[in-house]
Amino acid sequence: MLYVPLLIAALLAACTSAPHLPPVRTTTERSVADQAKPAKAPPSAKAPPSANTAPSSLPPLVYGKKATGFRDFSNAKKVLPSVFEGMEEDFYCGCRYTRSTVDLAGCGYRPRKSFERASRIEWEHVVPAWLLGHQRQCWQDGGRKRCTDTDPVFQVAEGDLVNLVPAVGEVNGDRSNFPYSAWTSHPEPMYGACQTVVDFKGRRAQPRAEVRGRAARITLYMAETYNLRLSKQDKQLMCAWSKTYPVDQWERRRDAQIVRWQGAGNALVTDPGRLKRACL
Repeated sequence: MLYVPLLIAALLAACTSAPHLPPVRTTTERSVADQAKPAKAPPSAKAPPSANTAPSSLPPLVYGKKATGFRDFSNAKKVLPSVFEGMEEDFYCGCRYTRSTVDLAGCGYRPRKSFERASRIEWEHVVPAWLLGHQRQCWQDGGRKRCTDTDPVFQVAEGDLVNLVPAVGEVNGDRSNFPYSAWTSHPEPMYGACQTVVDFKGRRAQPRAEVRGRAARITLYMAETYNLRLSKQDKQLMCAWSKTYPVDQWERRRDAQIVRWQGAGNALVTDPGRLKRACL
């Protein structure tokens, strides 16, 4: 897969190179580059954004279920059921679902707190939307909604199909914006038979073993594509998971479906050399 470098503003600190987003060609499109406005770097003792200029070029956002290209999150949700057609299994617990209704009994899921939210599928950002936007000026001005409404870079990142998976709503809510971690090989069940656990006090989430490699390759893709800075510890964990849990048929099938709807998928799934270089 060929990625043509496109110059866009860095999302997080110390990001000086442009993300590598592929060109998208469709008859149903709208350029978002002219929406970009220069933004002053918000104050942050830890990692202020390194650039405050507007991006000169972005993939055009597309609309409608028949178009191919990048979408904002609202429009991404319209095609995600098609992306996961034939793969209707929630990411964190392995529960089957029909439309948006989860078969809790079939996977042995027991709601921790909310039966209503546990019974529905929600679209989870593997790399949280908070991480994509919290240091952008739009987030300082009005939080996620402001970024969704006004920031072209955030719109592309928030709607990237590679970063979106179906999840039991309750687990999605509990995970919040916590980073992934691994702290036990014998997790104490929180949701019945579900093997994903959340440490609220430590603000971390440990996904079930079956999806750790998938989560890692998605995280590394997002970091590479949108210039997100991973801590040394986080990158080591993602690379270790990628090696321990290699690409499987589910990932390959999902990636092919994403390419169909977005025009580009995750090269770290299809190109072993690319994945190896990402973990150097």
